[in-house]
Amino acid sequence: MKYIVTMIAALLLMAACGQSYEETKRINRENRREAMRRDSAALKIAVMPTLDCLPLYVARHHRLLDTLEGGVRLKYYTAQMDCDTALERGRVEGAVSDLVRASRMVRRGTKLRYATTTNAYWQLVSSRSARIRQLKQLDDKMIAMTRYSATDLLTDRVVDSVKLDGDRVFKVQVNDVLVRLLMLQNGEADAFWMTEPQATAARTQKNPVIADSRSMGVQLGVIVFREQEMRRQARGKQLALLMKAYDQACDSINKYGIGHYRRLISECCKMSEALADSLPRTLRFHHAEGPREQDLAAVEQWIKKGGM
Repeated sequence: MKYIVTMIAALLLMAACGQSYEETKRINRENRREAMRRDSAALKIAVMPTLDCLPLYVARHHRLLDTLEGGVRLKYYTAQMDCDTALERGRVEGAVSDLVRASRMVRRGTKLRYATTTNAYWQLVSSRSARIRQLKQLDDKMIAMTRYSATDLLTDRVVDSVKLDGDRVFKVQVNDVLVRLLMLQNGEADAFWMTEPQATAARTQKNPVIADSRSMGVQLGVIVFREQEMRRQARGKQLALLMKAYDQACDSINKYGIGHYRRLISECCKMSEALADSLPRTLRFHHAEGPREQDLAAVEQWIKKGGM
């Protein structure tokens, strides 16, 4: 009798456990579906640890993006190529990029909408161990950059400006901006294109700046979105609200200064707060506006000359 009672109790326990397990699986399935639904509704933007993304980081920090139905999710990458792949494959609806990369994506079949330009600029920093102080000294040297990007166009510009043989200036593709900075610190190439805040990190380590995109008359930073997605009424509404929040974030940065957001910059750009304090205090962020015709024309001219 005792054996029978024990068996019945064991069977009841197993049945209860079985029901609990099935209930757990059902709840997990529902949670996954809900997470997928929320992710699908959210406006997803590919960002990098660079200062041209700061208005988006500030907007999220101040919860200015909470007004968007479905929300905004910033997807973090450390290489432009990964941002492009995410955008082209529909994993994100938007990305912080540049006009050269955007033009290439359009040519590859992804129609884009230019939401705004950014204040991104690039400096060509030579490794202090390479002893390069002038552009003409780049003959037979290696420049770390990203193919089919702003830095590719800028490399050709500096080479042409001092009439060097392009075949004797070697473009070394290093897509990850954090790896590029590490390579500079280790002296693994002769010169490196850097945007902020990596450019500041390079300068504080006493690496000479031998070129600056701001002196070349081009503004290449841009935030783009998939045109097909933005034609949907809900997405178009999200984008309009995003740009309003973007403008408010720019106003906040300009009012309180870069130093006010040192902790946020440190967190999002993977740098120390001390280094964030070394960023140029004169940096300003402008409201959302489309690219200039002269910059679009400069990219098209470069492509026609064989840049792609």
